[in-house]
Amino acid sequence: MGVMCTWESEKVETEAFCRKLVAAAGKDDEGGRNHHLVSSYYEDGDEKGTLLCVTSGVSYVGLALVNHLLQLGYSLRITVENPEEMEKVKEIEKSAEGKLEAIMAKLTDIDGLENAFQGCRGVFHTSAFTDPAGLSGYTKSMAEIEVRVAENVMEACARTPSIKRCVFTSSLAACVWQDTAQSDLTPVINHGSWSSESFCIEKKLWYALGKMRAEKAAWRIANEKGLKLTTICPALITGPQFCHRNPTATIAYLKGGQEMYSLGLLATVDVTKLAEAHASVLKAMNNNASGRYICFDKVIDSQSGAENLAKEIGMPKEKICGEASNSSVRRFELSNEKLCRLMSRPLRCYSEYQMK
Repeated sequence: MGVMCTWESEKVETEAFCRKLVAAAGKDDEGGRNHHLVSSYYEDGDEKGTLLCVTSGVSYVGLALVNHLLQLGYSLRITVENPEEMEKVKEIEKSAEGKLEAIMAKLTDIDGLENAFQGCRGVFHTSAFTDPAGLSGYTKSMAEIEVRVAENVMEACARTPSIKRCVFTSSLAACVWQDTAQSDLTPVINHGSWSSESFCIEKKLWYALGKMRAEKAAWRIANEKGLKLTTICPALITGPQFCHRNPTATIAYLKGGQEMYSLGLLATVDVTKLAEAHASVLKAMNNNASGRYICFDKVIDSQSGAENLAKEIGMPKEKICGEASNSSVRRFELSNEKLCRLMSRPLRCYSEYQMK
């Protein structure tokens, strides 16, 4: 299955994003989706105007994060990979009224990243990759590239004296994959959980392997260099036209979807909620927030939920939930309690699912 974005759809996406920025510029004191979160931010330490960098700033997650951070009053620098992305972001820069600039910096180039990070107080590494063929979702070679990119970003942060904080986007896929034949597995998947590397290799779960290895590489370098790092592990990222606009990650995440569903581990998070979580974690790092944060706002635990998700993606529901009952299969619980405690406007916490 492959979904390719056309230039026309990218243009429409950019124009829609620009309209959001214009609308947000005049709503600092009005009600709206982010009003409560914004208020809580500025009550305790005003960070308006602080310069931050967002890597892959025109990706699906990157655009949502950029939009949210601009609404919070930050100044932003985003990295783009090629002239086409630079052209795309020109209209966004105009709408941002001087609070946003784009710089060409390949994620494989440490020197270019260091140049992009100069003067920034924090970095969001959104680790967005695109399958050039638009078919395989995520290959073994892409997993290897993801690790090298993570190392480059962290090394560039370490070289940049102004960088005080880094928020690294990993994936829930880096946490959930275990060999269920083992008898000593904990029933709760939380911020302390890691996927089994050998299991991912055996099952060819390259997306999970790449995310896990990349995150571990980030933690290794952060510890070696004394960098202040937090990581966010989001579930399947949904939102407007998510499969069309974020095809690589969507296709790759759902490899093994039937097993995740049967084990109680298939979850989603809306891209706007994910952006809010990133901003909340960055801010909380001033108050000793640290470590990993699992991020989801919905667990797909019913046939109807699986059917709705499959419809959004455009695939048969059997690809997600299968045809047989899973009542006899060992199930796990997902916990996002750590992130819920941190956020001023929480996601739906895992305890809500326990009460159903």
